Amino acid sequence: MAEYTTLEKIRLQKLEELRAAGIEAYPTRARRTHLSVEAIAEFEAKEKEGGEVRAILTGRIRAMRAMGKISFAHIEDGAGKVQLFFRTNEIGKDRLDLFNRLFDIGDFIEAEGVMFRTKSGEVTLHVHDFKLLAKSISPLPAAKDETLPDGTVVRHAALEDAELRARQRYADLAVNPEVRETFRKRAAIVRALRDFLDQRGFLEVETPILQPLYGGAAARPFVTHHNELDQDMYLRISFELYLKRLLVGNLEKVYEIGRDFRNEGVSFKHNPEFTQLEFYWAYADYLQVMELTEQMVSYVAQTVLGTHKIRFKEHEIDLTPPWRRLEMRQGILETSGIDFAQHPTAESLFQAIREKHPRLTPDPKATRGKLIDFLLSEFLEPTLIQPTFLYNYPRDISPLAKSIPGDPLTVERFEGYVAGFELCNAFTELNDPIDQEQRFLEMGRDYAADDEEKHPMDEDYLRAMRYGMPPNGGFGMGVDRLAMLLLDKHSIREVLLFPALRKEE
Repeated sequence: MAEYTTLEKIRLQKLEELRAAGIEAYPTRARRTHLSVEAIAEFEAKEKEGGEVRAILTGRIRAMRAMGKISFAHIEDGAGKVQLFFRTNEIGKDRLDLFNRLFDIGDFIEAEGVMFRTKSGEVTLHVHDFKLLAKSISPLPAAKDETLPDGTVVRHAALEDAELRARQRYADLAVNPEVRETFRKRAAIVRALRDFLDQRGFLEVETPILQPLYGGAAARPFVTHHNELDQDMYLRISFELYLKRLLVGNLEKVYEIGRDFRNEGVSFKHNPEFTQLEFYWAYADYLQVMELTEQMVSYVAQTVLGTHKIRFKEHEIDLTPPWRRLEMRQGILETSGIDFAQHPTAESLFQAIREKHPRLTPDPKATRGKLIDFLLSEFLEPTLIQPTFLYNYPRDISPLAKSIPGDPLTVERFEGYVAGFELCNAFTELNDPIDQEQRFLEMGRDYAADDEEKHPMDEDYLRAMRYGMPPNGGFGMGVDRLAMLLLDKHSIREVLLFPALRKEE
């Protein structure tokens, strides 16, 4: 049973009084003829002509002000706010008293009347009838909206605590309209991604979330058990291996936007479940995918924000193509002073890092590729503020990418960086089944059993490849990170409606 606060007990008493008066606090039906903004716009259009606008409006009470024989309130719906004006002449003294005494900020109401403009100039609904739609038992975290004499509405005690906002997103949305706008824009970002790919002939598909074998990324999976089949299953960590199976079946351009699940730590840019976009493009390579990527991200920015130029933290960022291209070897050399091409083994590269940067403590058991990745994150990544494609990666951390001709240790892979963090990842995809099988064997041999980089052998994927897979370019991007970037949000929690949180004690 819930333990009610003093304020909640007062509201529960009001609920009982309403019911005793024969008023249903949670009626089944609501009528609405206009959103708040629609009613205001229609009134303003007819105002000069003297035409009457009758409207039935619904919404949550955000402010109340009783003044003897009249009362004012502001209600908020999904489109905005509008003022209500109550007067005893129309609704009677008893009903006005009932409204002032038993209705609270946070209640949902329906109000019917005629639109007019007050002496202060605010377009308002002159209420002729009203009813309660839902009684609010718990006061919202925002104490109240105060309407000043000049009509200005001032919000007091807005919900600001980041932990509470993430844990009670429903309350956060209710009191912070800018949060609602964030998620409207996030939805627009997803629509723009779909529009961009659809216009270029890509087919949106769906692949399994529950998989008998995980793969396509370097991550630890969530494991569950299928009772009927009596076998363990994995929540997918990537769409890659299933989407590339479709290339074998002659679907040449495919993409999916959906949820991936990775049993990993939580940080400002990581959440265990997240929204991913992946596409695969037959007969393309990573250079063509680079061009498509910069066009896609700039298209989304222009569509959603109306500009290619954005602000993230203190940085002004220009997403206009073309983006900078930087080879990984050159970037790491410039920022760390180490040319990893001069160190073909993990032992040699480890020693070079210890000598050049004695304060650093890389894992002495790490592979060469993971040591290169360590240098990337320590030295180069924080410098990549303007959009940059970092390309040509070590083979041993890219088991699904094609090697550069003549350089078996390096693969045709790029990652897109903006604002100092990775935004996307892409390959010229490996389509040689013999080479792919060898890579899987190497990953099984060179990595510890609990290493998240370890990639399991997928026999069915290899079987698909043996039927023949066209050369192709593949791409993956976290949609949450793109939303963070475009909306200037500095934690992934800010763009997830319900982020992963530790259980409340």
